[in-house]
Amino acid sequence: MLAKVPRVTNGNVLVGFDTNDDAGVYQLGPDLALVQTVDFFTPIVDDAFTFGAIAAANALSDVWAMGGRPISALSILAYPGKGDLDDLENILKGGAEKLREAGCVLLGGHSINDNEMKFGYAVTGTVHPLRVKANSGARPGDALLLTKPIGTGVITTALKRGIAAAEHVNAAVESMLALNGPAAEAMAAFDVHGCTDVTGFGLLGHAREMALASGVTLAIEVGKVGLLPGAYEYASQGAIPGGLRNNRDFASPIVETSTDIPQPLVDLLYDPQTSGGLLISMPEQQADGFQAAYPAARRIGSVLARGEAVIRLI
Repeated sequence: MLAKVPRVTNGNVLVGFDTNDDAGVYQLGPDLALVQTVDFFTPIVDDAFTFGAIAAANALSDVWAMGGRPISALSILAYPGKGDLDDLENILKGGAEKLREAGCVLLGGHSINDNEMKFGYAVTGTVHPLRVKANSGARPGDALLLTKPIGTGVITTALKRGIAAAEHVNAAVESMLALNGPAAEAMAAFDVHGCTDVTGFGLLGHAREMALASGVTLAIEVGKVGLLPGAYEYASQGAIPGGLRNNRDFASPIVETSTDIPQPLVDLLYDPQTSGGLLISMPEQQADGFQAAYPAARRIGSVLARGEAVIRLI
């Protein structure tokens, strides 16, 4: 539908919605640009405070993925008029605490009466115009790195079905609560060519956007992609969220998949992530240095000149 939205030409827009990037970037001056994003969703965990904190971490991530620093946020809330006010208080407190951890100021927000609860933030950040990390900069010869394991969608689906072990849920929650700020800070010391965060479209959906925007092919070594504990088990048991199926339908036509890759593993590559990690394209010779600076990052593949397939799973 965005293709039908009239474009307004403005020379200050450094990143708009043409390349499906994580956030928009608007230049204010020679050394300053704004990074703007918005994200909100329905609850994915039972604890209200944790839900609010995850919603904040997820929204903040888009600014870091662009190389920016979050500075302010506005909350977006849909909540039942007769809903539990203690739960509402804890949602707001959880989000505010995560914003405080990120050094981001809450300025206010907007709420509506809605029977289906939804919560998130519109976040504004700053970045130097020459240091924007868009998803369109990946170059042949680059290494691909991912800073978090995947599997949150499958695990939260297993939780809803009552088949998830507590330790697996706790590990997924810990991953979703972890801010991408430290990864972005480590990334700033390297010549990063392209970056995106892995969220609702899953690893392959966001890899698709990077590959298409950059005009390259991404080769992903499936066995090197980190998985959250229990994710493979639950995918094997059919705990497949609807978003995973949508992502697979959307991205699979441009993905070349080896027949010897187990189907549950392929499914997880399409799994929608909440507050997922950063997918980073950087020069091959700098990848070891980045991993030393941020040990949680895993090398998961490489960038090739555009071939017949946009994404190759190997």
